[in-house]
Amino acid sequence: MPEEVDILIRGGHVADGGGGEPVEADVAIRGDRIMAVGRRLSARGAEEIDARGLLVTPGFVDIHTHYDAQVTWAESVLSSSWNGVTTALIGNCGVGFAPCRPERRDMLVRLMEGVEDLPEVVLTEGLPWNWQSFPEYLEAIAARRYDLDVAAQVPHAALRVHVMGERGAEREPATEADREEMARLAVEGIRAGALGFSTSRAIAHKTLAGEPIPTLGAAEAELAAVARGIRALGEGWMQVISDFDEPDEEFALLQRVAALSGRPMTFSLLQRESRPGLWRDLLAKVSAANAEGTRMLAQVMGRPVGLMFGFELSQHPFLHRPSFKPIADLPFEARMARLRDPAFRDRLLAEETADPALRARHETWTRIFRLGDPPDYEPHPDTSVAAEAARRGVAPAALAYEWMMERDGRAILNRPLLNYADGDLDAIGEMLRHPHTVTGLGDGGAHVGYICDASATTHMLVHWARDRSRGAKLPLGFAVKRITRDNAMAVGLADRGLIAPGHKADVNVIDHGRLQLRVPEMRYDLPAGGKRLVQRADGYVATILSGQVTFRDGVSTGALPGRLVRGAQHPLA
Repeated sequence: MPEEVDILIRGGHVADGGGGEPVEADVAIRGDRIMAVGRRLSARGAEEIDARGLLVTPGFVDIHTHYDAQVTWAESVLSSSWNGVTTALIGNCGVGFAPCRPERRDMLVRLMEGVEDLPEVVLTEGLPWNWQSFPEYLEAIAARRYDLDVAAQVPHAALRVHVMGERGAEREPATEADREEMARLAVEGIRAGALGFSTSRAIAHKTLAGEPIPTLGAAEAELAAVARGIRALGEGWMQVISDFDEPDEEFALLQRVAALSGRPMTFSLLQRESRPGLWRDLLAKVSAANAEGTRMLAQVMGRPVGLMFGFELSQHPFLHRPSFKPIADLPFEARMARLRDPAFRDRLLAEETADPALRARHETWTRIFRLGDPPDYEPHPDTSVAAEAARRGVAPAALAYEWMMERDGRAILNRPLLNYADGDLDAIGEMLRHPHTVTGLGDGGAHVGYICDASATTHMLVHWARDRSRGAKLPLGFAVKRITRDNAMAVGLADRGLIAPGHKADVNVIDHGRLQLRVPEMRYDLPAGGKRLVQRADGYVATILSGQVTFRDGVSTGALPGRLVRGAQHPLA
């Protein structure tokens, strides 16, 4: 009599996360673990999934999200769970909501509003604040259920405000007592289950009032205190975002801190328009650091990072022109009624954006493109607003206005700001192939009015492993490994990211030939009616989390096996 298992996935092309090309195999699941993988298993499944002709992968591990608020009020972690993600790491970029004293909640809300574009009214209404310490925040998450697993990091900015109050928010130097208390709390958080510690050294991370993030320019001694605490604990990693405006000095500082910690460090690596070759220099430094025994990983994104423009979105080329300001906060349909008025349109097009930095950001017409449906994240320069306007003999601003008015004013333009200085993705291809990089930076849960990159996992399999036509592709098995096993191992989650006996039963069954992203859409379902962009994908036949099917053909089954992940994890023997 054949052995019975809970789920048997039959005859799929299994890309197991190890990097090899897919092979035909069955996958048997019992409880929350993979029991067996092999050709024509004799087991019988209580549920059987016919995966002949389909791709079977581990669940995706997203190591850079900002669902810190969303997981306190929601069960469905969109858009990540729509895009095959079964584990999401929150607490990135040094921002979060714990630890936090009641009288300092407003500071963290203002910071998250500015740094990650989460409106204050949404956070004020949505956050339950049933915690003060970081371990209590983890307990609040642990009490909830989700459609993916959630792991956390201890955020430096919250530590600084908690320990130093206004002194921390105003970036005053930390005293020795401040430093030791921050280190103690970081260790306390990791001991309670956080996977690491995160910080930001980026000038762009500001409140809406323009106040820099409290951690900007934090002294090496402050980071070193945390590093020593983590070293003594022997757990966790350190996540950093930095501008690298002084790359030699900044990288040397981070390398010293990483070496002191004895733990892996990751930092965000992006190609900047102002310094398009800096990424290559930083990768060379990463290689040298690893050769010297310091574990450092550059965290990269598989597509451009930028802004999406639209009249329903939070950003677009006309946002800062005088005539638009009075209608900016009108309900969408009322705003569209004004935008459809030819006289209003002509007046708006005749105006200018006064701030040159905003003009560069919003009106560099050679760098603005239609996004399309399905979206094109490697558009040819010949398809830019500027190029098409020249062919038509019209002003670029007028064409951008026309394009954004399509789909009843819901059409979206794309402005790549990072990773697109060369007008293609060849630089990203080099980053993705580098042995000391991991993939992330999707920012799920953040920048909800103008960025929607939580779908980068799907883009990896669609664009890099199937459709790319403007340069070399990635082998399918390697692309799967980049978004599964590599990320899981980097953060200490060795129990997932691999389809092998004893590993966690997080699995995607995908129609790879049909896999396709759809254009992002705006929802108004955040607390207080706040809006957010979400992005669906076609082709996910089934997503399995901890041995339960959470999505079938992109539709939730209602199953919520997702839990808080506490600390490093290991497969069953």
